[in-house]
Amino acid sequence: MKLTFALVGNQNSGKSTLFNQLTGSNQHVGNFPGVTVKKKEGRLTGNPDVTIIDLPGIYSLSPYSLEEIVTRDLLLREKPDAIINILDATNIERSLYLSLQAMELNLPMIIALNMMDEIVTSGGSIDIQKLEETLGVPVVPISASKNEGINELLIRALKLAEARTLPKRLDFCTGETHRAIHTVSHLIEPKVRAKGLPLRFSATKLIEGDELLAGELQLTDNELDIISHVTDDMEKTLETDREAALADMRYCYIENLCALTVHKPVETLAQSRSHAIDKYLTHKYYAIPIFLATMAVVFWLTFDVIGAFLSDWLETGIGEIVALTDEALKSSGVSAPVHSLIIDGVLAGIGSVLSFLPLIVTLFFFLSMLEDTGYMARIAFVMDKILRKIGLSGASFVPMLIGFGCTVPAILATRTLPSERDRKITIILTPFMSCSAKLPIYGVFVAAFFPDNPALVMVSLYILGILVAIISGLLLKVFIYKGKPVPFVMELPAYRFPTIKNVALHMWEKGKDFLYRAFTIIFLASIVIWLLQNFDFRFHMVENAEGSMLADIGNFIAPFFAPLGFGDWKSATALLTGLTAKEVVISTLAVLTGTGNDASATANALSTLYTPLTAYSFLTFTLLYVPCIAAVTAIYKEMGSFRQTFFTVAYQIGVAWLSAFGVYNIGLLCGYN
Repeated sequence: MKLTFALVGNQNSGKSTLFNQLTGSNQHVGNFPGVTVKKKEGRLTGNPDVTIIDLPGIYSLSPYSLEEIVTRDLLLREKPDAIINILDATNIERSLYLSLQAMELNLPMIIALNMMDEIVTSGGSIDIQKLEETLGVPVVPISASKNEGINELLIRALKLAEARTLPKRLDFCTGETHRAIHTVSHLIEPKVRAKGLPLRFSATKLIEGDELLAGELQLTDNELDIISHVTDDMEKTLETDREAALADMRYCYIENLCALTVHKPVETLAQSRSHAIDKYLTHKYYAIPIFLATMAVVFWLTFDVIGAFLSDWLETGIGEIVALTDEALKSSGVSAPVHSLIIDGVLAGIGSVLSFLPLIVTLFFFLSMLEDTGYMARIAFVMDKILRKIGLSGASFVPMLIGFGCTVPAILATRTLPSERDRKITIILTPFMSCSAKLPIYGVFVAAFFPDNPALVMVSLYILGILVAIISGLLLKVFIYKGKPVPFVMELPAYRFPTIKNVALHMWEKGKDFLYRAFTIIFLASIVIWLLQNFDFRFHMVENAEGSMLADIGNFIAPFFAPLGFGDWKSATALLTGLTAKEVVISTLAVLTGTGNDASATANALSTLYTPLTAYSFLTFTLLYVPCIAAVTAIYKEMGSFRQTFFTVAYQIGVAWLSAFGVYNIGLLCGYN
C-alpha cells in the first residue's frame, strides 16, 4: 500500500533531523531558520512504498510567507495520507498553535513530541496519555537526534494512515468567536464541500481575511459583505482585531491544556546554557569581534594546518597518477597532440583544482559545526542592527551566509524574504560574498605570493567582500531601492552539539558538488581551452600559444584589465573562462602555463605574470565580479526581468573593476609592487 506522510512543524523543531532518520536522506540539517525552502521528499528506509515529504518550517497556516503557502497548498491539494506534526517539547505552548490549525484540515494526524530527553533531563514531565486523550490525536514522545521513539512513531503513523483515522473534532471557541465561526461556516458550507476543503479551517481563514481562499471559493459580493459584517461585529464586541481574536481563542485553549498536562522547569538545561553563552556571543560590543576571531581561527586551521596538509598529500598523489599516465601514453605510442590533450589539457585542468578538495571539505566541516550548534543564528541576530543601516534586516544575513558556500542557492534562498525590496537588494549584494568555488584561486595565489600570512590574506578577502556589500547597500538604499526594511523577528534555537552524521553529510554534499564540477564543467572547459590554445583561427596547430585563438581573444579584452595591473592575455582569458565556474580560472592558468597540478611550478609561472600587488588586485576582481553563468541564471529567475538582471551583472563587474583599480593604485602610491 503506497502511503505519503507530510512532516509539519515549526522551525528548529527537529523536523529535518526526523526526515533524515526516516529516509536516510543526504539532506543537510541546519540549526538556523529558513534552511528548508522547498519541500523535500524521500522514501522510508526499508519501505519504499512510503513517501516522506519534509515541508518548510512554519508557525501557522496563514499564507503570509512562501513557506506557509507551500505547506498549506500541499496539505489542502495533495491531501497526504497522514500528517506527522513535530512539536518541540521544550516549547510546547508555542508549537501547539500550529497543531490546532493542522487538526482543522481533517486529515489523519499524529504528533511527534520531540526533544523529550531535554525535558526529562531538566526535571520536567508531560502527561502523554492525557495530552493524547484531550487532543484526540496520537502523541508519541521522541528524540529525533538520538533516534529514540522513531519506531513507535512509525508503527502508529502507518496504522493511522491505513485506517484513515481522523482527528477528534475540537470545538473550543466560545462567545463572539464561536458565533462568528459558526455563522461563516453555515454560509460557505456548500461551496467548501464542492471544493473538497475542510469547513472549520476555511471559516477561520475567511474571518482572518484570507484573500487567496476567498478567491478560490469564488464568493459573491453579498457573501463577502456578510462575512465582513460578522467579523466587524466580533471585533467591536471583543475590542480587538480579527487575527488577535482567533489567536487568543487558540492560546487560551493551549494554556488550559498545558496546565493539565505539562510540568517543566522555567527553562531546560540547554536553554539555561544558551542564555549563559549568549551573554558574550550576542553582546553589544563583543559579538562582532568574537565572530571575526572565530572565522580567523577557522581559516587558519583550514589554510595553514589541516586543509593545507591534506592538500599537499592529495597533490602528491595526483602528481603520481599524472606521471604514470604520462609514461603509459608514451609507451603506447600515442600521437603527440593526443598526448598533449590528455596530459596538458584534461589532467592539468582537473588536477589543478582537484588538489583543493581537502581545503573545501575542511572549511565546510568547521562552518557546519558553527551552523549546527546554533551559532550562525546568533550572528544573523547580531547582524540585524548593522544590516538595517544599509536598508536590510537580519533576515537577509541567511542568504548571504549561504553565499559563502555557493551563490546559486543563496540567491534562491532570497525568496523567503517577506519584502520585495529587501529581496532585490539582497540578490545584488549576495554575489559579493566569497563562494567556495573561489577557494582554489585564493589557494594558488596565496601560496605563490603570500606564503607567510595566508590566513590573514584570506580573512582580508572575505572582509573586503563584506565591506563592498555594505557600501553597495548604502548606495542602493539611497539612490534606487528607497524605503525601510521590514521588521525582523527570528527564533534563537538553544545551543546543541552537532551530530557526526549531519556534519559528515554536509561535508559530503560540498565535496560531491566540487567533484561533479571538476569532472563535468572543468573537464569540458579544459578541453576547450587546450584546443583554443593550440590552434589558430584557420585551425592550424600552432607551436607557440601566442599565435593561438585563445591569445587573440585574450589580447582583445586585455586592455580592459590593464589599469588593474594585469593586462596580459592569459589573465584576461582566465577571467573570461571563469564565468563558467570560478575553479576554471585556475585550470585555465594551469593549462596556459603548462604547470598542471604542480603547485610550486604554478607559483613560479605566476611570478612571471604578477607581483604581490597585482596578484592581490587580481584576487580582488575575482572576488567581486560575476560568480558564474549559473548565478546569472538564478538572478534572472528571481528578478524576473532582463533589465534588472543586466543592471545587477553590470553593477557587479563595475564594482569589481573599480575595487581592483583602487587596490592597485593605492598600492602603487604606498610603494608596493
